[in-house]
Amino acid sequence: MVERNTDELHEIQLQGASNASGIGAYLLHRAKPHLPPWLGVAGVGAAGWLGSLRWADSTAAGVGLTLGSVVLTGATWFMGRSTSQSRRLHSAITVAAGSAWLTGACLAGPAAGPLDDLYLMGGPAAALSWNVRMVLRRNPEPTGDSSDKGLLAKVGLARAQIGQAKVEPNRVTAPLAVEAGEQTNDDVAKALGRIASALDLPTSAVRYTPDPGSSRRGELVIVPEDMLAEFVEWEGPSNLGGSIAEPLVIGRYDDGSPLLLWLPGDPEAKRNSTHVLIAGGTGSGKGDAALNLQTEILSRRDVLLWLSDPKMFQDFRPLLPGIDWAAEGGAPTEAMVEAIKAVIPARTAWLGKHSYRQWLPECAEQQTSTAHTCRPDGRACGCDGMPFLVAWMEEAANTLRALGDDVFTGIAQEARSAGVSLIVSLQRPSYDQMSTSTRASLPSVIALGCDPRDEGFSLPEAVIDAGAHPGAWGNRRPGYCYLVSPGIDETRYPSPGRTQAFTHRSVSRMEVLAAWAQRNGATADPITAGAASSVAGRAYTGRPAPGDDTSGHRTAVEEDDMDDTSYGPLVDPEDDHIDPEADLPDDEPGDDAPIFGQEPGHKPTPEEARRLFEQALTQFEEQGHMVVGPKDFMDWCDQHSLSRSWVSKRLKESALEGRLQPTNTTGRWRIVPALTAA
Repeated sequence: MVERNTDELHEIQLQGASNASGIGAYLLHRAKPHLPPWLGVAGVGAAGWLGSLRWADSTAAGVGLTLGSVVLTGATWFMGRSTSQSRRLHSAITVAAGSAWLTGACLAGPAAGPLDDLYLMGGPAAALSWNVRMVLRRNPEPTGDSSDKGLLAKVGLARAQIGQAKVEPNRVTAPLAVEAGEQTNDDVAKALGRIASALDLPTSAVRYTPDPGSSRRGELVIVPEDMLAEFVEWEGPSNLGGSIAEPLVIGRYDDGSPLLLWLPGDPEAKRNSTHVLIAGGTGSGKGDAALNLQTEILSRRDVLLWLSDPKMFQDFRPLLPGIDWAAEGGAPTEAMVEAIKAVIPARTAWLGKHSYRQWLPECAEQQTSTAHTCRPDGRACGCDGMPFLVAWMEEAANTLRALGDDVFTGIAQEARSAGVSLIVSLQRPSYDQMSTSTRASLPSVIALGCDPRDEGFSLPEAVIDAGAHPGAWGNRRPGYCYLVSPGIDETRYPSPGRTQAFTHRSVSRMEVLAAWAQRNGATADPITAGAASSVAGRAYTGRPAPGDDTSGHRTAVEEDDMDDTSYGPLVDPEDDHIDPEADLPDDEPGDDAPIFGQEPGHKPTPEEARRLFEQALTQFEEQGHMVVGPKDFMDWCDQHSLSRSWVSKRLKESALEGRLQPTNTTGRWRIVPALTAA
């Protein structure tokens, strides 16, 4: 027999016979669903009358009936936990009222005192209340609560309780509590993908922020429209001439609010200084993210930027005039790393002497306050200020391969207290490239699109559990990112943002900004410049002055060395030290002796070799090549008929003499500038 649905049966009943028996059958059928409450009232009355015959004036029966009443009411409340709150409360009140009347009727009689009146008035009222509830349940009005319940049931959270939603422009936030003892916040995190599927939204549009004080409560955030689909072109810095302590604007969130990042700490805001990791796969937009951050840094009045870029400043060349120190990969980067290590203790000592526990904007000004003086008598010292320092390591994977995966560990652990912020940019911050200690010391991260397997290398696990998935973008959405950093509300961590885009139209604005920074930006204080020069020598020259080339070295040629045609110097710079009037030197023993594999030439004596080696070190120092090793002397060895093993031994001897210092990389030595060594 084929089953019929309720609407079909209802239609059959309406079309039934119109005689007395047909009408009676129809009314009886319609009344059947409403009879149980009335039958219940009648049953309670009969039980009260029968109970009074047996237990009237019985103390033991009174105790038993009272306990039964309490237990029955509690059981009703407990069993109703899976229903709606209103139904649970209605059931508990009905049971409590009925059991209380039954207890009184059994002990005193159903007609004693007001019991009969309570029964005649309260019984029908209770039955009618359930009839009304049943009528309303037949045609329920669509409500947000019911739709939410249906959605949660689909994703395995049927018993979760969802609170009043807060609706903002393009953002809906609703408190959520899963079933106590049965589910946790982890279950909600695992269901985010299914929720996004049920709402037909991208995975990144649904996030969940757990309550730190509860394992079953949190906030569900839904962003229905992706406001990041259209890129916004960079039009200039957000705060030209402001302080580096003020927020840096590098883009916007998916709800349109600005994407902000702070580098220095703020004791009043309880915010620590930070280092930043910029991570993302090829084509994810790391270059634009870096340009957003660098242009913001260069637009501030109290900060220095040191940049290492093995790509020869491919993306950053328009900004070079405003950068205090720009180093290519290889030896220049090695010198910069060693200089940063020397700068940190020098800056920390200066801050300590001037009673600063961390770098503040006041540090960049001349020290005219008696609260921050280094004089023992307590008077204002008038010392030059110390700007904030940002050390930027672009394409850091090359540096890490050359210098070791822990080259930044000491810097990252110590630099924040010295007013130095380290920024490391690379594609894949995996543990085989960067030491775990270094990664743990980089509290801030700009995570762009990546391989789904690399998400855990960039973002904390809690942020991924809350719905952040940069692996969903890959390189298909350049500039999309997640930002995790001190000063940002943690509920914002799983919210995607997008950096501003740099196009060919941005180049001229970048050049104008670099020119502004060259004239108005901070200059290195004596402490920072002195510490850097003591290690890097001529490799560190500071920001080029207007009219200089971007390397910081003047290119003018002395007039006496120019010929009349102005084509250039008459003498080759390599032969400039030769006196044309001097006689040629006499032949020396060995000048004509052939050396295996080489043309006949002079083999220097041990004393000459040492002198030539010292000259080579001086030449390296003059060129700013401050970190050397045996491979840097290969051409020199061929020229002077010396072996590489001789150079290795001589490097070690020079280290014992104080002319060289070992670095973290085996076989590499840092040249101690001649004046410093003296």
